[in-house]
Amino acid sequence: MTAKRSLLSGFGGYLPERIVTNDELASELDTSDEWISGRTGIRQRHRAGEGDTAVSMAAHAARQALDYAGATPSDVDAVIVATSTPDEAFPATAVRVQAELGMTGGFGFDLSAACSGFIYALSVADSLIRSGQARSALVIGSEVYSRILDWSDRGTCVLFGDGAGAVFLTTATPESGEAGILSTHLHSDGRYGDMLYVDGATGQRDRPAHLRMQGRDVFRHAVSKLSASVDEVLAANSLTHAEVDWLVPHQANLRIIDGVARKLALPTERVVVTVDRHANTSAASIPLALNEAVRDGRIKKGDLVLMEALGGGLTWGSALARL
Repeated sequence: MTAKRSLLSGFGGYLPERIVTNDELASELDTSDEWISGRTGIRQRHRAGEGDTAVSMAAHAARQALDYAGATPSDVDAVIVATSTPDEAFPATAVRVQAELGMTGGFGFDLSAACSGFIYALSVADSLIRSGQARSALVIGSEVYSRILDWSDRGTCVLFGDGAGAVFLTTATPESGEAGILSTHLHSDGRYGDMLYVDGATGQRDRPAHLRMQGRDVFRHAVSKLSASVDEVLAANSLTHAEVDWLVPHQANLRIIDGVARKLALPTERVVVTVDRHANTSAASIPLALNEAVRDGRIKKGDLVLMEALGGGLTWGSALARL
């Protein structure tokens, strides 16, 4: 019996209306556009407004993904939301999204793997489809990092933005040819958990909930672990660097993105970059970038797309898909 394969059938995204430039941050902090952009490639980010929540942004992105696929909420078996910034401890963001979409069937749950969350969620959804437990799945990354940032810490608050991205996975048919998710690869190492974390949790009222990061150490691990992850996913599929059409990386830092692109020997025009405009939207960054590149025609049917991310935990992983 041939294993089922999941197909990337729909793409969607949402970015809050408000844009915050580096210059605006420089008017409030001891920083500058030159300092931020020179170290990270970031020039602006979107910040959630009063009406924006992890649920509302996720639902908006999900509707776009379903519309792209020509599907309706009744066609969805599973909703998986990758988020580190849920609106509530429970119920899960995913079941709130179910309600927003008008779904009365299927199931949903959240997944927390920080900036690697979308790759993790994609892997879980792919496994559900391959095993036959679901015929389709909405995979969403939705983050409101502006609500966990310490706005007096210029080393972290300038790096992140808010937004949501989604893909709709369906079960491939014989007519799909070679399209679909080829493989996903997940890793974590809790020994490095204190490099990137949030110093508060539900039930700890005497502690703030702010993101903390040892930037240089995270950067060092990102370059080495993401490069190894790239080699891993290609080796698993007996493919070479030259066969990759597009790199859609987690959008954390332009220098990290450039480093992985050099590892692949990919020219810059084959790398999807949104970090300059979106900043780091954590679990939302890859689906947001993927949505943009598919909709503007850069990524086309038949292209081989490599996705990779590293986040707090440390967690990291890669996924390879043919559209």
